[in-house]
Amino acid sequence: MSENRQQKNKEWQREKEHLKECRALIASNIDMYTRQLEERRKETKALFDEVQSGNVELYDQMVASKSLEEHSFHQLSKNQAAYEKPFFGRIDYSNLDERLFESVYIGKHGVLKDKTEVEVVDWRAPISTVYYENELGRGTYSIPDSKSDGKGREYQIDLSLKRTFDIEDGALQGFYDSDVAANDELLVKYLSKNRDAVLGDIIATIQKEQNEIIRESPFHNILVQGVAGSGKTTVAIHRISYIMYNYKERFTSNEFCIVGGSDILIDYITGGLPELDVYDVKHMRMDELLAYLLKREWKKKYKIAAPSPKQAWKSKMLFAVELEQYLQRLRDRILGNSVVCDEDIGMLLSQKNNATFMKENPDYSINRLLITLDERLRARIKLQCAGREEIGICKKKLAQYKNYFSSYCYKGSVVNLYLGFLEAYGNAYYIDMTQVKEKVSCGIFDVYDIAAMLLIYYRALQRKPDEEFGQIFIDEAQDFGPIVYYALRTVLPKCYFTIMGDVSQNVNYECGMNEWNDMRQKIFCDSSDCFRVLAKSYRNTIEISDFAGKILSSASKGAYKIEPVIRHGEPVHFVDNISIEEAVGRSADIISDMQQKGYETMALICFSDVEKDEITRRLSRQMQLTDADKSGFSKGVMVLTVPETKGLEFDCVLLWKPDMKGCRDNPKLAKLLYVAATRALHELFVIR
Repeated sequence: MSENRQQKNKEWQREKEHLKECRALIASNIDMYTRQLEERRKETKALFDEVQSGNVELYDQMVASKSLEEHSFHQLSKNQAAYEKPFFGRIDYSNLDERLFESVYIGKHGVLKDKTEVEVVDWRAPISTVYYENELGRGTYSIPDSKSDGKGREYQIDLSLKRTFDIEDGALQGFYDSDVAANDELLVKYLSKNRDAVLGDIIATIQKEQNEIIRESPFHNILVQGVAGSGKTTVAIHRISYIMYNYKERFTSNEFCIVGGSDILIDYITGGLPELDVYDVKHMRMDELLAYLLKREWKKKYKIAAPSPKQAWKSKMLFAVELEQYLQRLRDRILGNSVVCDEDIGMLLSQKNNATFMKENPDYSINRLLITLDERLRARIKLQCAGREEIGICKKKLAQYKNYFSSYCYKGSVVNLYLGFLEAYGNAYYIDMTQVKEKVSCGIFDVYDIAAMLLIYYRALQRKPDEEFGQIFIDEAQDFGPIVYYALRTVLPKCYFTIMGDVSQNVNYECGMNEWNDMRQKIFCDSSDCFRVLAKSYRNTIEISDFAGKILSSASKGAYKIEPVIRHGEPVHFVDNISIEEAVGRSADIISDMQQKGYETMALICFSDVEKDEITRRLSRQMQLTDADKSGFSKGVMVLTVPETKGLEFDCVLLWKPDMKGCRDNPKLAKLLYVAATRALHELFVIR
């Protein structure tokens, strides 16, 4: 036996023994936390009963006991989750600053020994970035400063080993030493599994370019252009987990909000959060978020409608710019003359003083400025009257100038102001606003109406700033036009955004984003704002990627090309020239065959609602279908339209009667077909 082989065997036995010891420790932790949890539950219950009986002085003790109970439950859950696969990586390095050698195992969940000593490091810990990003040899890593934008202390290291483990059901299947995290052999193995298995293994195979986005400062706005299958959604949810872990002193979970275009997508995204130790995060559709930010101005009777391609002008930056100018003119008209000079006590508010005040508070709404001017006026009256001999002069003047400015506060609705702007905009650009104004007057709004009304609310009516959100994550961002992001950026100036999209997948061709220029140059244009590109696709096989790539050349003129990971599979299957009855029967046979292969998620994707309804009716006679409207994203067979599949992926996809010829000269149709084709992980069938 060669010396190299002997060394490999020794390493194998050493790692196998370490895995055994680590699992034994986790089993011991599980026993300990199980007992501890039971004891603390009993203690909390006893204290609760005492408080209920009138011993209110024990309330604080009960709250503390409940907190300890939750801690025990959390630790138990982490250890249970870690038992089958305690770690996925190992790094050996010398800390050159402290002259120490470290060997660190990295896992999805941190594991403690004796409650203090770290046995397995959590993947979110600062040192773990070495596994994802550093090459062998000298390098650095830094510890983030949770209270500022700074990186904190930086450490010099010399990395001597980077090892990736393949562990299944608690047994070591293999390990790979490499210069990059999760070498191709292991990555391809993971990607070849069904969808649920892939999601479970993602942390072990996060790539360098993905990790850089995940660990980017939470005090930066990030725009990410990612091709289909590049892991945009994965990166977003892991970034949430990373920020919560490393910046818990700065952000709480209820400051986070996940935003998507559909309930199915949001269900798909949020389903993976508990596994990443993320709880209590808000999630809304984009139209719901905008309406939510309108507060009391959004009435229960209002209805949300889909945007009309014929009214795409509402989605553009020009519409937002004209609205801002309209509101500025309104502001100037109301606040133009705010000088107050009293004949008895002199100058109270000068033009220069007011101009300075308004310049220093450009984000104050008109109503907030009027209320604040009243406050300044009262303070000035008290100052001017101080020391004067006239009896009751101060009280008299305060009464005289009561509500001097705030009486001009706008008391009408946002809708009325919006109708006024629509009239002005229509006159300026020769647009017939009859239909738009009728819908708005009846309380029917699309997402762009709501975005415009949110700007009006912020500029004219808002009394105090909205600081509810600290981090907002938007997936499938290309489906919405620039005015939506301009409105959010404007009304939430202290919030940070992570925005993921692919302009090649814009299915709302007229209204959505077909390029990033407005976003980068007019909205997220601060020096700290980042734009990143994820070009590698990890979802599809080479065969599916090639098929999608040919479509993409029509969809986006080649702006962002797919770079597929080398993973071969079955060729794209074409089923031609058959009747609807035959096509439904053939589809049922294909789905049955795919289920026999072990595929758990399948979609038959249609290109219209009419087709979807008809195919659902016909196919449901032959098999059990999963109703996404009722159950969200789940295992089984779904019949969906292309927009409903945005951001999702399936083990197998069947495309129902796509117009393959029409997409060559029609970018809108090409994007729909591109989105549909790239939903497939392993096999793609085209029913023509």
